[in-house]
Amino acid sequence: MPDPLLLFLLLAAVATGWWLGRRQRRGSDDPGTASSLSRDYFVGLNYLLNDQQDRAIETFVGALEVNSETIDTHITLGNLFRLRGEADRAVKIHQNLLARPTLSVTQSEGVQLELARDFFRLGLLDRAERLLQGLIRDSRDAERRFAAKRLLVDLLEREGEWKGALDVAIPHLVDQDADIRRAAAHWLCELAEQERHEASLGLARKHLRRALSTDPHCVRANLLLAALEHDTGQYKKEIGILKRIPDQDPDYTPTILAPLGRAYRLLDNESGLIRCLQELVDRAPYTSVILKLADTLRQQEGSQAATALVTEHLERRPSLGKVDYLMKRYGNDDQGATPERLDLLRRHTHTLLHALPQHRCRRCGFAGDPLHWLCPRCRSWGTTKPITGIEGD
Repeated sequence: MPDPLLLFLLLAAVATGWWLGRRQRRGSDDPGTASSLSRDYFVGLNYLLNDQQDRAIETFVGALEVNSETIDTHITLGNLFRLRGEADRAVKIHQNLLARPTLSVTQSEGVQLELARDFFRLGLLDRAERLLQGLIRDSRDAERRFAAKRLLVDLLEREGEWKGALDVAIPHLVDQDADIRRAAAHWLCELAEQERHEASLGLARKHLRRALSTDPHCVRANLLLAALEHDTGQYKKEIGILKRIPDQDPDYTPTILAPLGRAYRLLDNESGLIRCLQELVDRAPYTSVILKLADTLRQQEGSQAATALVTEHLERRPSLGKVDYLMKRYGNDDQGATPERLDLLRRHTHTLLHALPQHRCRRCGFAGDPLHWLCPRCRSWGTTKPITGIEGD
């Protein structure tokens, strides 16, 4: 597959040759300059044909004069450097452009935005932030202000400046960009986590209500609200909040099982837990919900009820988790196979289960055991969910 930068340089070479030929046909006032440019053009083309891309780049950059007709070419060349991982070279090109006194306001703002992207890529976040703040404050171009705000939000998020990111994003970015809207809800959850840690529960609840107002599908906000109710001993309210989560996103149903069981047991309400789990199984028969119900039934009604439930659902929808559970029950209860064979099978399936990741990002496919609200790979908020199916729930 050809290098995009190589294709661009070929086009630049052709364009430069055409431009030089046109100048020479019209009769340049400075034949020495035209001759020099012609020479640079052919030298650069020779480097390109001999696969010496770096030397060809330097030659073409030197051959292209900076004027109103070539500014876009220089900007594009700088952007290609950045995309190729050479942001330091992009900075040199864009800074050289910015030093030209002949730039119009529109051109200057365009170069500043690209230079901010260069600094961002290099990790020079303070320099990028200063450029972006200036563009947001001074630019009259709505599209450019939007782009500057979008990049500034990414920068502030990377620095963990949740409040600053919210101040920039609300209301315009949140209203126009679904990804920003979802991210903003998680920034509010981050602020709520900080307030919870500092025992400012009122402020934490305020942030979480605002998160749900920003993104009604933010499961994390309800999980944190339920945790706040648990912290204050309001277990019935905790259960009520946790029950909202399958309506927000059924895929997060396995996530609520542990806090749900803990709250019901603190209320000494095992029958209520059984009813709740049965409702969840009827709505979404995830393996973890079935096994949680089976264990609860076993404590109330005995092993036969638990194994019957799991066997019924195993026939409907196979999964390693159900097989592992049944082998454990058969081994413990001696219901139809020698303990040695069952133990051998159980150890193998147990190993397989623990080798599998528990969560996967639905956007980029990153998988792992922890539930990351911000995907470490693609940096998307709220796209990592429990894995379902034969390898999971």
